[in-house]
Amino acid sequence: MSNTQEDAPKLYAAREPVFPRRVKGKFRTFKWGLMIAIFAFYYLGPWVRWDRGPNLPDQAILIDLAGRRFYFFTIEIWPHEFYFIAGLLIMAGLGLFLFTSAAGRVWCGYACPQTIWTDLFILTERWIEGDRNARVRLWKSKWDLKKWRLRLFKWFVWLLIGVGTGGAWVFYFADAPTLLVDLVMLNAPAVAYITIAVATITTVLFGGFSREQICIYMCPWPRIQAAMMDEETLTIGYREWRGEPRGKKRKNDTEEKGDCIDCMACVNVCPTGIDIRDGQQLECITCGLCIDACDEIMGRIGKPRGLIDYLALSDEPAEREGKPPRPIMQHVMRPRTIMYTVLWSLVGFGLLIALIIRPDIDMTVSPIRNPTFVTLSDGTIRNTYDVRLRNKHGDDRAFDISVDDGVGLALSLEGLEIDSVVVPANETLLQRVYISAPKGSAPATSDRTEFSLWVEDKIGDERVSTDTVFNGRER
Repeated sequence: MSNTQEDAPKLYAAREPVFPRRVKGKFRTFKWGLMIAIFAFYYLGPWVRWDRGPNLPDQAILIDLAGRRFYFFTIEIWPHEFYFIAGLLIMAGLGLFLFTSAAGRVWCGYACPQTIWTDLFILTERWIEGDRNARVRLWKSKWDLKKWRLRLFKWFVWLLIGVGTGGAWVFYFADAPTLLVDLVMLNAPAVAYITIAVATITTVLFGGFSREQICIYMCPWPRIQAAMMDEETLTIGYREWRGEPRGKKRKNDTEEKGDCIDCMACVNVCPTGIDIRDGQQLECITCGLCIDACDEIMGRIGKPRGLIDYLALSDEPAEREGKPPRPIMQHVMRPRTIMYTVLWSLVGFGLLIALIIRPDIDMTVSPIRNPTFVTLSDGTIRNTYDVRLRNKHGDDRAFDISVDDGVGLALSLEGLEIDSVVVPANETLLQRVYISAPKGSAPATSDRTEFSLWVEDKIGDERVSTDTVFNGRER
């Protein structure tokens, strides 16, 4: 029994810490540039001003939950226009499918927030504790005064990054300058402080402590990406036919060696700690850092670069025979990626057209069916409707409300003597409308009479309508 228990595989393996080494190269430079651009957009976005008029917020990017509105520069999304958000999510999904089909997990390696913030935490760790070897020695050392000092200072910097991340996030939901003053003066709503605290904790936990564990165990994308990839997909791989047998070439060594000298540079720079020479793995986020590390070593020993590179499986037979791989565009432009591109473009074009043609005034009509109709003292049949009027302009507008001519129906507005109502700028107004049919008329004696309710903005010369039904009394 004891031998069986000792031989049984463990269901849990302790995490092996990963200490990526600093590396230079085109992919690392590209990642730095992209990270700076994304951080600049994220942290500066709420502070950009955009004049929309006297009655609208002047923050360029604002998610106004209280006003139930989303602003993005010249675009304003109302609650009933959620289809724009749905369309953008569809475009994001199709874009992810497209890039994965063309070049593997490029989203994970270059633009995923988990990757970007982890890069920032690793950068601060390297700045405080030193490069890979120094961090490994510190990890293995005892908890003396130096280790406590370095670790506490690092954690303090991580905490500042987390607070900055959460603080920037809440500024997207309120006027940034006003909210900043309220936060400092402790006058901000409790939800703002709670949001900053939650964002701080998750940022430090995910980017500082969990790091690659989020990508490996929590993120579902590595497990479904294979559905978007095929033998034409460009993904990071190792040219083992060129690198094997690996090892350093010695003077008295008669065995023919490959280009790989087994220096472990590709492993030491990998943020997930894998060996790309073992083949494509779930943990690989295709960040390209192993390519930079290997190219640097190949340059030092006078070997051709590209031992580790973006490869397509379909090129392997030709490359083994010494032939060059096909051009990149032949791998990228294929039926699968073309289909994703066409679908992405169609959704984007549809959203653009919908954005251009949408009216600046709108209404929805809700018939009141309890009771269905009311018979007045003179025999007139009256129906009641709640009409929600939307004025998307930056100034107050007078809306004229009317019904179709020739249907025998009369209109009146509750609380008003005229058939016109003023809707405040950028607001929604609920107006009760009464539609009446004289005694003995066709609508009064018919069970259902279809008609259109019209709203017209005299200033903007805009007119919209909604079809509804008038219920009369059967003969």
